[in-house]
Amino acid sequence: MPKRPPPGLPTRQQILDFIASSDVPAGKREIARAFALSAQEKIGLKALLKDMADEGLIDSAPGRAFHKMGGLPKVTVLRIVDVDDGANVWAVPDRWEAETPSPRLRVRERKRGSLGVGERVLARTEEAGSGWIAHPMKTLPRSAEQMLGVLRGEGDRLWLTGVEKKDRREYPVSDAGDAGPGDLVMAEKAGRPPRITARVVERLGDPFQPRSFSLIAIHKFEIPDQFTDDTLAEAERVSKQPLGDDREDLTHLPIVAIDPADARDHDDAVWATPDDDPGNDGGWKAIIAIADVSFYVRPGSPIDRDARRRGNSVYFPDRVVPMLPEILSAEVCSLKEGEDRAALACHIQVTPSGALKSWRFTRARVRIAANIAYEEAQAAIDGTLDHPLTERALKPLWDCWRALLKGREAREPLDLDLPERRVLLDEMGRILSVAPRERLDAHRLIEDYMIAANVAAAKALEIKKAPVMYRVHEPPAREKLAALKDYLETYGVAFTLGQVIRPATFNRILERVGQADFRPQVMEQVLRTQTQAYYAPVNQGHFGLSLGSYAHFTSPIRRYADLLVHRSLVAAYKLGPGCLTADEGAGMERIGESISTLERRAMEAERDTIDRYVAAFLSERVGETVEARITGVANFGFFATVEGVGGDGLVGVRDLGGEYFRFDEAARKLVGEHSGDEYSLGQRLRLRLAEANPVSGALRFELPQATAGVSAPPPTGRPRVLKRRGRPANIRHQGRK
Repeated sequence: MPKRPPPGLPTRQQILDFIASSDVPAGKREIARAFALSAQEKIGLKALLKDMADEGLIDSAPGRAFHKMGGLPKVTVLRIVDVDDGANVWAVPDRWEAETPSPRLRVRERKRGSLGVGERVLARTEEAGSGWIAHPMKTLPRSAEQMLGVLRGEGDRLWLTGVEKKDRREYPVSDAGDAGPGDLVMAEKAGRPPRITARVVERLGDPFQPRSFSLIAIHKFEIPDQFTDDTLAEAERVSKQPLGDDREDLTHLPIVAIDPADARDHDDAVWATPDDDPGNDGGWKAIIAIADVSFYVRPGSPIDRDARRRGNSVYFPDRVVPMLPEILSAEVCSLKEGEDRAALACHIQVTPSGALKSWRFTRARVRIAANIAYEEAQAAIDGTLDHPLTERALKPLWDCWRALLKGREAREPLDLDLPERRVLLDEMGRILSVAPRERLDAHRLIEDYMIAANVAAAKALEIKKAPVMYRVHEPPAREKLAALKDYLETYGVAFTLGQVIRPATFNRILERVGQADFRPQVMEQVLRTQTQAYYAPVNQGHFGLSLGSYAHFTSPIRRYADLLVHRSLVAAYKLGPGCLTADEGAGMERIGESISTLERRAMEAERDTIDRYVAAFLSERVGETVEARITGVANFGFFATVEGVGGDGLVGVRDLGGEYFRFDEAARKLVGEHSGDEYSLGQRLRLRLAEANPVSGALRFELPQATAGVSAPPPTGRPRVLKRRGRPANIRHQGRK
C-alpha cells in the first residue's frame, strides 16, 4: 500500500479528486488553501506531492500546477499540428512526457482561420465524450510541426507528399536543404490555409530502400528508439552483476529453447520428463524457464522507466526496437546455448489428461542445452533430421505436450488458424519473399507450454493473494454477434443468437463451413467479432483461450506486463531482490491501461510496416493480373487483397465500367443496375495490379478488361447471397489476441 500521509494532510485520493474537480489550475498553493493546511503541513504536502509524482499518479503542468498522470492540465500549451480539409484545427500538447501517446485536441478558434500549423497557444482544455476540446486563451511564439514525407520534383519546384495512405495533400517546399527529388525527409510545416509550406529539417535517405519502411513506422507512431544515457549506463553496470549462489541449480538438465530461426531474443526454454510421483501415475513433470529480467531491471530505475515508457518491444522484418537495452535483451537476459543464465523457473506437474496438478516457482541458474529453430525441432521429431538432443530432450517434450494437448482439446479454445505473413529479407535488406508462415506442431507445443506457465503464474499469485496483471479477453458484445449472424447468412450458414456463447460455438461454425472457398473470410469475420484483449488487475477471464485465470509471464524481455508478474511472484515467494513495490501494486490499473495502449501502437506499427514491404514486393508486378479476394465493400468501390501475399488495395466504382453500381449496405455488395454483376465481401476474382506504392503501403487494382463505358466480365466464385432484413452493426478490425 502507498505510504500514509502525515496527520492533517489530505490523502492521495483526496488530492486527485481536488485536481480533477478544480476550476482553476491546481498547484501546491491551491491544494494547501483548499485543505486549510498549516505552515508545517505545507512542508509535508511538498513531500507528498513529490511522492505522488514519483509514483506516476500526477504530473506537473506549466505554472507548477498538477494534473492526473495520463490526462491533460486544465490550462496548458498546445501546438497546432493540422488544419484539415473541413477547416478543423487540431493540436497536441507542446510537452508530453506520459507513457501513453499524446492526445489530439480539436481547437475552437475565436476567429475562423486565425491559427495555422506550427503555432502555439495557451489553452483551456476540457474532456468531451471520448475526446478533448481546446479553447485558446493566448497565442505564444511559434514552433514547428514535423511531418514525414517524400520530395517530388515538378519543374524547378519541390513538393512534399506525406507517407500515410490518408495523406491527400502535397505541400510546396520552402527550403529543401541538401535533399532532392525522391528523398525521404523530415520536414516542418508552417503557415495558414491555403498557404501551408514545408521546410526540410532532416534527410533520411531513399524511401524505397526496404530498411526505410520500419524507420517510417518508428517516426509515424512516435516509437522511442533511443535509450537515455542513464539507462545505457545502468544496463552496462547491472549486466555484470553475479547470478549469486542462492539459485536452484538446473544446469544439469537438457533444457532447450525452441524459437523462430530469426529470433532476436530468447525469453523461454522448456524441459519435461515422466513424473515419478505415485499420485500422478502416467503424468509428467515440466519446467518452463523464463529469463529472470526482474533480477536486472529494478522498479523505479532508469531502465525500468524506459521500459514502461515503451511497454513492449516492436518487431519489424529488418530490425527490432527493444523494450530493454540490447546488452540485456539480446545478451545477458537472453537464454543462449551453453551460457549460464538467471531464470525464473515454473515447475509444473501435468496429469495424463493434461490438467495442471501443481506448480511452484524458483529463481534458478540454467544452462541451455541448445537453441533450436521450430523447423529443426519438427524435423528431428519427424525423423528427417538427426539431432543429438532428440531422445534426451525433444521426445519427452513432445510426449508431455500430448497430455497438454488433451487438456486444450477438453477446454475447446477458439481455433482460428489465420496465416501470419512472413517477410524474408536477404543480407542487404532486399525482399526475397512474402508468404504465410508455416504452422508446425513445434509451434503449438511451445504455445501450450507457455499457456500452462501463464495459467500457473496467475493461479499462484491468486493463492498468495498477491497483485496480478491479468491478460483479459472478454466475450464478444451482442451487437458484434448480431453482425456475425447477418454476415454468415450471406453464405447460408445459420447462427442463433441467444445461446450461451463459448469459444467452441465459433469452432462449430468453422466445422460447418469446412474447407469451402470462403473459409478464410469467415475466420477473419469471427476474429473481428472478438473483443480486444487488454491488461488489467481485475480478472475477467480469457474467453479465447477458455481459461478462468490467465496472466502473461513468459516474455519479460519484450513485454512489461510479464515483468510485473515476475516481480509479484518474486515478492510472493520471497525470492530475493526485484520485488513488486507497494506503489506498483496500487497502480496496476493505470499501468495496465498504459501498456495496453502501447501494445496496440506496436501492433499498428508492425502491420503498417508489413503493408509497405508487401507493396514493395508487389511493385515489380504492376500491370500483371493477380488472384485476389474482396475484403471490404463501400459505396465508392471495394477493397481486395492478393491471395497468399496480403496487402489491401482499392477498386473504385468508376473502374467497374460504365454502368451504375448500387451499394447494398446490408449485404455488403455492389450490384450492377443493368448487368446484375455483384461484387461481394469474400469473393475471389482476378484483378490487374495498377499501382503499388511502397512508401505509403497503398495498392490500387483494376478489373483486367474494364474500359470506360463497357461492363467488365462478371466475377467468378460468387458466394451465395440470401435475402435478409436489418443492418449489421459496424465492425472494426480488432487485431490479434
